[in-house]
This record gives sequence, C-alpha cells and structure tokens, in this order.
Amino acid sequence: MKYQNLILRKDIASKQMLPKKDLIRIVKNKEGKIFIDLTYKAEGRGVYVKGDLESFKIVKKLNLLSRGLKVRIDQNIYMELEKVING
Repeated sequence: MKYQNLILRKDIASKQMLPKKDLIRIVKNKEGKIFIDLTYKAEGRGVYVKGDLESFKIVKKLNLLSRGLKVRIDQNIYMELEKVING
C-alpha cells in the first residue's frame, strides 16, 4: 500500500501513523469546548483515535484524551466517542 498521497496522523493509543480518514478527531477549540470533529477541519488542538473498540478502551483506561488535549475530559465525550465507533 502506498501512502505518498495520503495524509497521515498518529493514533494516540497505538502511536501508529495511519491515514487521517481511518481515525476519529477530537478537538479542543479556543473557548475550551471539546468535541468530536468528523469533518477534520475544525480549528483547535486535535488528537486522533483509531475507530475501533480496542483503541477506545486503551484511550479511556489511560486517560489519553486528557493528556493529549491538556484538559480534564468529561465522561460525555467518551460516551459520544463510543457511539461514533459503534456506528
């Protein structure tokens, strides 16, 4: 598989570089609001999570969203993320 035209981002759970479209982006904007950015275009600090339950469990257990976004994460964000992953 060739990656030369793909935009790669790092999954915070596995530390793998993966195509951006295979990941889910969580953003903290300037106002401090945290949300899931399915458009990949929202302004703010973003972290990427692989769209599977195994990665989700690692992110939640190790509190990786808080570390990546440098802010305390509300449980509602984890519930929303799990809904997006489950479809």
